[in-house]
Amino acid sequence: MAYVTKQGLIDRFGELELVQLTDRTNTPVSTIDDIPVTRAIDDATALADGYLAKVMALPLSVVPPVLEKTVADIARYYLHGNSADKDSPVTRAFNTATTLLRDVSRGLVQLTDGSEAPKPAGSGQVQVSAPARVFSRDSLRNF
Repeated sequence: MAYVTKQGLIDRFGELELVQLTDRTNTPVSTIDDIPVTRAIDDATALADGYLAKVMALPLSVVPPVLEKTVADIARYYLHGNSADKDSPVTRAFNTATTLLRDVSRGLVQLTDGSEAPKPAGSGQVQVSAPARVFSRDSLRNF
């Protein structure tokens, strides 16, 4: 199951960018070639699944919006290929996306679909557990 679609890439990055990145047959470029787009989406999804499989059951029933954005940024980077400079916004977005996936796999970040808020870990009060007191005012009274 892909986490982003061709239309999702168009909505995020614009049709012109996808045309410029994928149309290798028409001069001037005029259409989006579905083969490289599908390949980039599949590769980006496979990368995300590699990280997510460690902490989540796959396939996901609901795709969290942050995961859709993350996979879209990775697919965009794959479409740019060698033309993406190391300091370009595309490369920075890719690095941010892979860092997020790495953090999810380590348990530092939890993906939610936004439908329900996570429950707090306790009643909201601090709880302390310590042994009984050895010295008190009463026990030290005669000293």
